[in-house]
Amino acid sequence: MAGFTGLSLTKGLSAQPLEQRKSTIALSSIAMGGGIWSMHFVAMLGLQLPIQFYYNFLITLMSALVAILVVGCALLILHFRQRTPASLTTAGLIVGFGILAMHYIGMSGLELCRTVYSNTGVLITILTSCGLSIGAFRVAYGQRAHRNIVLGTLCFAMSVFLVHFIAMAGTSFNAIEGAQASGQLINNETLAIGVVLTSFVLCAGFLLTGVTFIPPEAPASDQPPEAQPQPADPVVLTSPKQKSARQTGSSQQQIPYEQDGRTLFIDPASVAAVRAEGHYTFIYTGSEKLFCTWSISEATKRLIGGHFIKCHRSFLINPMHVTSFKRLKDNGVCYFSNTALLDSVPVSRSCLIRVRETLGI
Repeated sequence: MAGFTGLSLTKGLSAQPLEQRKSTIALSSIAMGGGIWSMHFVAMLGLQLPIQFYYNFLITLMSALVAILVVGCALLILHFRQRTPASLTTAGLIVGFGILAMHYIGMSGLELCRTVYSNTGVLITILTSCGLSIGAFRVAYGQRAHRNIVLGTLCFAMSVFLVHFIAMAGTSFNAIEGAQASGQLINNETLAIGVVLTSFVLCAGFLLTGVTFIPPEAPASDQPPEAQPQPADPVVLTSPKQKSARQTGSSQQQIPYEQDGRTLFIDPASVAAVRAEGHYTFIYTGSEKLFCTWSISEATKRLIGGHFIKCHRSFLINPMHVTSFKRLKDNGVCYFSNTALLDSVPVSRSCLIRVRETLGI
């Protein structure tokens, strides 16, 4: 639930104002970091030892803050830097080592007993944590679709779960003779109250994000717009005069985009591509990536037949900005050398013939 809440909150975040991005990343960090901490101590409530033991309050608090901070660092990299395979791997490594740090810092807070770790257990834990965390971010941010977020959530959850139990399997406990409890200590009963309250907040966050996560997949909202672009095809395939008239009309249709709280407009001829992002789209120019309130269906209805052609269910491209094309078996790739924030766009099998004809190949 914590992973889903954090990853869902950041969906479409790049289109939001700077301050809103920062506050959303803070909330996502608290959700995911709090989930890591809660899972660890929910499991620790089940730990039974033949001796009485307590938790050091300061170290326990520190373990929670570390988990929140490392997730925040990873999300800042993903949402304030260019998203590349290297940045996804870096974010995954940061979270992977953060999960490890949270676990071992939390374990060091045990009082009246000493923890002993096996080298093999530590090594397996490191590989598991980093591998699954990298996988979680690569899946969740490879494409910001609902399916990717769900799969990324599962990878994140497995990472946190397996790290704890693999690490615990390689851990033994030794009683400290003559040790006495001192300082601010927490027993299992007090810890349980903290875990319950944290879990309650996470459940509330999960419900709130889940409510807004489900509607985009509802057929009632998405199906009617998807059916509308189809009647446009006969217009494009009619006589040259009709086609010319259609293109002239389309060229006069400016594309709206949001920036600094205002709605601005851009000439379609200066746009290289339009990419779907949930119920909205991003438009790419030579140097900018702009947020557009149109859905991909609305953009298709308004722009196809003018400057743009459809090359994929999530992309419209302006052939005048395509600098090269590569055939890949039954699909292809269009490249944009003059567009700073968009290197390439996939061409699906169903659109391949139309794209090749438009490009004259």
